[in-house]
Amino acid sequence: MKPAAFDYVLPSTIAEAVEALGEGSRRTQVLAGGQSLLLEMHLARIRPDLVVDINRLAGLDRIDVNGNEARVGALVRHRTFESADAVPGPLGRLLSLAVVNIAHPPIRSRGTMAGSFAWAHPASEWCAIGLALDATVEVTSREGMRELAVRDYFLGPYRTERRADELITAVRLPLLGEEYGVGFIEHRRTHFCFAQVAVAAALTVHDGVVTYARIGLVNSADRPLRARAAERSLIGAELPPPGSGHPRGDHPFARAGQIAAHEDAAPVAEPYADVAYKRQVLAVLVARTLADADADRRSRAARTGEDR
Repeated sequence: MKPAAFDYVLPSTIAEAVEALGEGSRRTQVLAGGQSLLLEMHLARIRPDLVVDINRLAGLDRIDVNGNEARVGALVRHRTFESADAVPGPLGRLLSLAVVNIAHPPIRSRGTMAGSFAWAHPASEWCAIGLALDATVEVTSREGMRELAVRDYFLGPYRTERRADELITAVRLPLLGEEYGVGFIEHRRTHFCFAQVAVAAALTVHDGVVTYARIGLVNSADRPLRARAAERSLIGAELPPPGSGHPRGDHPFARAGQIAAHEDAAPVAEPYADVAYKRQVLAVLVARTLADADADRRSRAARTGEDR
């Protein structure tokens, strides 16, 4: 199918872009990577009157590290994060673990993290990570720039707090200290399918006791999800010695998996994954992702002689 007719502008400044988006009488869409937008337009599920192409806007293709945050510009492509060094420390490792699950190389070379936050697909890896880590979305309009806390940003599938006249200019993610361990595991039917479910995790442990835990769930509700009840179950939990295989039974990670699957998650059935199946996979993946995060923490601590 071919898309319906639309007007197209290629602004050279952010001011020009938001001026175009501010034309309230027309339905507008922003084009950065276009990996979701163009497909929806070809299928005639989206029919914009105006497409605003932001690919010539200077300065939006950078990652800037300021204090304890990494500011990811709106034109930073997925493939940038294939290198764990793109962002310092454990955050860079977490992003590199997740990015290889995003489609395939041609899409990763064009799609953007900001585009994922704009699109707000329930199966977005970036959105779940941003939610787990309390990211911030910067949006700009004719009225100026404002910051949207990700915890309040997602309203449902493809629905966010961002207004139609606002352009996402950056996503800010908190850096994680070297004491953090991180993990990411995804389950899908084929290599190029959307995730049926996926889990991102970050944690810290002191003297064998969990002191911090964040868990992001992918495609586990009608929007990206943070497993808050599972996180609470982990704080103060004493971990058994490593080396006992995958967490099972009364292991704190296994309990967190069950809580995440049955209390936090509200999965939606799909043709190849009903609700019961998704809950079962979620319980296993949460436990294994937490175990991977703990192993990541232990491995790094052992190299520095600070293993706890």
